[in-house]
Amino acid sequence: MESFYRTHQYLVEHIDMPLRRKLIDNINWNDRLIGIKGSRGVGKTSFLIQYAKEKFSADDRECLYINLNNFYFTVRTIQDFANEFRLKGGKVLLIDQIFKYPNWASELAYCYDNYPDLQIIFAGSSVLRLKDEHSPLAGKVISYNLRGFSFREFLELQTGYKFESYSLNEIFQHHQDIAQKITSQVRPLAYLDDYFHHGFYPFHLEKRNFSENLLKTMNMMLEVDVLSIYQIELSYLPKLRKLLYLLSVTSQGSPNVSQLSTDIETSRATVMNYIKYLKDARLINMLYPEKEDFPKKPVRLYLQNPNLLYATRMINVERQALRETFLYNQLQKDYKVNASENGCHFLVNGKYHLSVGEQIRGKFNSDIYYVIDGIEAGERKVIPLWLFGFLY
Repeated sequence: MESFYRTHQYLVEHIDMPLRRKLIDNINWNDRLIGIKGSRGVGKTSFLIQYAKEKFSADDRECLYINLNNFYFTVRTIQDFANEFRLKGGKVLLIDQIFKYPNWASELAYCYDNYPDLQIIFAGSSVLRLKDEHSPLAGKVISYNLRGFSFREFLELQTGYKFESYSLNEIFQHHQDIAQKITSQVRPLAYLDDYFHHGFYPFHLEKRNFSENLLKTMNMMLEVDVLSIYQIELSYLPKLRKLLYLLSVTSQGSPNVSQLSTDIETSRATVMNYIKYLKDARLINMLYPEKEDFPKKPVRLYLQNPNLLYATRMINVERQALRETFLYNQLQKDYKVNASENGCHFLVNGKYHLSVGEQIRGKFNSDIYYVIDGIEAGERKVIPLWLFGFLY
């Protein structure tokens, strides 16, 4: 265990935290079993270390970070390790890469039931089904989703300024005042294209080629998160990769499942299952009308965030695709997003119709919020696109 303490101390002392993630303030840290879910690359490991640094000193042995990638856990169980840790005075165990360990859910449930003096905070893939009624963790774990950077967070990193986040209602009601406050400090449009290209994933801060790193991350999502967790044979990986590419390069609209099944040489039902897996891995988003959901066919598919458009399409990324992908991505954290039947792109929380583009097309409709790209400030129900990047 001494080796784990030394590693923990080194990580806490050397972590580079250019941005404090707001999720830290939204978690009830009194819960005994907390799951931090998120897609690969959004900074789950850094989040755990950041929490340890904020709440404990580096050499405080009441808190310990462990990574289940360690070969030690091929012969040692989580529950035995956790028990030894608590007997030595440990109170908070931070577990990374949880899904790398077989029977992790059952062992965490055992720890929850038998070690009431121990808090466990673990991080894992967005694909994990922590609240499934058949899971050993049902009713025990409280889970949270860690997302990539919002446009607001990206601006903070680029400029050094601090900005508030705003609710959707605040933006609807006060967008002119909010925009004026922000643009008095920075020119958001000067940074929006960079955010579209590389701003969502924290690893853009690393001194590596971002595009190559993102492609590697996307392939790891497929090879590890999807294949491993859903127990799909490796031989089917090329079909998943091809499906993701075909979905990314086709024009926005309802997917042609019959054609896709022909293209990747599998059944329609398998195509729909694969699409759901890609959604769970935070690679795509599916848009449905109200009161509809999977397994029905979505009316539209998007990649999960704008960075992925550049990674898959490489060139010829349509501006409108970026606008819609960005808006859906920023809205979906706290709001329900459906397809609008009012000639708009999105229906939010069942009552707000949003149309996104470079200008208002047709006659102005007072029932619609117009989300316009390329403007710093709006008026009435015309709101700048960039401002929706301040929702979190």
